[in-house]
Amino acid sequence: MQEEYAGRKGYFITFEGADGCGKTTQIQLLGEYLNKKNIQYILTREPGGSDLGIHLRKILLHYENPVSNIAETFLYLADRAQHIEYKIKPALQEGKIVLCDRHTDSTLAYQGYGRCQDLEKIKYLNNIATNGIKPDLTIVFDIDSEVAQKRLQGEKDRLEAEGLEFHKKLRQGYLDIAKKDPKRVKVVDANQSIEKVFSDTLNVIEEYLNV
Repeated sequence: MQEEYAGRKGYFITFEGADGCGKTTQIQLLGEYLNKKNIQYILTREPGGSDLGIHLRKILLHYENPVSNIAETFLYLADRAQHIEYKIKPALQEGKIVLCDRHTDSTLAYQGYGRCQDLEKIKYLNNIATNGIKPDLTIVFDIDSEVAQKRLQGEKDRLEAEGLEFHKKLRQGYLDIAKKDPKRVKVVDANQSIEKVFSDTLNVIEEYLNV
């Protein structure tokens, strides 16, 4: 477990993976599980986890004109800085478990591996945006890129519509992230049924939290 920052009491768990991996379903199932255990938690997401973030999310996912790669990265970082300061940090200080649908690893995967931006620069900027607050545990839902694309139904947002090759880069990016930080990042096979994926996820969570 990472060293605690000043005033910290709770746990910070992030859910990651390419579009169509099923992580949003899994984070909701985990929330229901924690409710049954009477464990205090909040469920949030990036982008869009704060009032300001809601507006930034609309731009990031649905802006119809071209957006430069660098501008896209900084919009995500702005969302994250606001989210950390006004939602995640207070919840942790109250002793709650924070379940976050996407966080810093998404920026590494999408803007770093996907958009081919400098990974070290993104790590540096992530650290500034989060003020050094990092997830205790990250679960990456790994899924075959073709399967993930088939799962995406209806109108797609800017990133969902990037196509198969882009999403293959994301998958490899997430696997590289997990390989480089195996203590924090755990990979769950998301090609399985929802029930089996949740069972595997719960095994990771229970082992980590001892609940």
